[in-house]
Amino acid sequence: MSEEFKQRLKDYADGKLSDEEKIEIEREMEKLEEYQAYVNEMMDNEGSSDASPPHAADDQAGLSPKKEKRIVRRGKWKARISNTLTVISAFLAITVISSIITALFYGVGDPSRNDKYRDAIASAISISHPNIEVPLNSQGKIFFMQEVYGDIDKKVGKERVTVGEYTVNFLFGLPSVDVDWNSRSSSPSSVFYRPDSPSEASSVDKEEDPKEQSKEQNAVTSSAKSGDWSRLEKLPEGTVAEAYVSFNRFFTTDELLKQFENRNMEAVWFAVDTGPDERFGGGDDVISNPVGFPSYPVWHHDDLTITSYKEEKRGWFGKIVSSGGHYPSIETYGDGELRNEHFIKSLRLLQEYDLIADRVAPFVDVDASLAYVEQNGVRLYGAVITGPVKELLTLREVSWVRDLRVGEVRLWNWTE
Repeated sequence: MSEEFKQRLKDYADGKLSDEEKIEIEREMEKLEEYQAYVNEMMDNEGSSDASPPHAADDQAGLSPKKEKRIVRRGKWKARISNTLTVISAFLAITVISSIITALFYGVGDPSRNDKYRDAIASAISISHPNIEVPLNSQGKIFFMQEVYGDIDKKVGKERVTVGEYTVNFLFGLPSVDVDWNSRSSSPSSVFYRPDSPSEASSVDKEEDPKEQSKEQNAVTSSAKSGDWSRLEKLPEGTVAEAYVSFNRFFTTDELLKQFENRNMEAVWFAVDTGPDERFGGGDDVISNPVGFPSYPVWHHDDLTITSYKEEKRGWFGKIVSSGGHYPSIETYGDGELRNEHFIKSLRLLQEYDLIADRVAPFVDVDASLAYVEQNGVRLYGAVITGPVKELLTLREVSWVRDLRVGEVRLWNWTE
């Protein structure tokens, strides 16, 4: 027996050989056993002359070179199939377990995490994106992920137009945002100008002398107001548009709504004074990342008043719940206090879900904005207004309008 074979036997006993080497050494040991049995038989028969040559033992044991290769090849395929089945089984088990944990994590509770996250996303969008609404849907995924998504809609005229897609992916509560604006949509024009004097009162707070008011209007008319007025003039009469309108004074919510009661246009979003933004130098009256709220509130789950509730058991653990209710009613040109309270409530909600606020509304300092509004009240310095182009042009003659920027434009869809 060679030293090399002895070393291989020692490595086999120590478990140092690979699977293929183990198979080979076991095959060699089977040959040795056959040889030994053959020698013993020959000795018992006293060295019979018709003894077969050693290679016959290989044939008796079925260990010809061709058969050896077949056995090794079969062993390899068995090992491959076994490993593949093991990996697939483990993957399926992990998938099922992660799906169950994901469904429990996002779906359990009343309200569930899914409902709370959707509320926070909708609130963040409504206060940081003028005239933007995203009807949200949600879809559970495997591996502890949840997708909240919806189309980005703008109100232009009397209709809502889709200008993009909005997606928020959660990994165990950690959000990431993906926004895809349509190429045919015009670029955002959400630029407002804050009044020069923070202490400036609204036009409703003080009575103006008609003569003085007339002088002021004439002065405004004679001087060229800043903004996209010339662009607005060039638009066809049979079109509707959205306009980002800045005021030269502050209004309360009720006061501003009254200004549009007899105008053939609609205010759809209000810009709220949150003070100079110290993160960007402070003191600049140009507001490119405004904070505000839509004219019609984006209600939260706890704003719903339940009027009917019914549970029906299905199976051992299942049940079907049906309920009905309503949200608070809003007057078109009133309920300013209710709108203000809902805006403050949305800011407080974003304080609680700060990770969502940081992703969806990264340029909004929620804490500072809330503190300023609680101290100074809700004061409006701008609004997104939509309506017929010829009606929007009449705002150029209004004394309290400082600037106008044109946003989306669409063909006529207005009803008088």
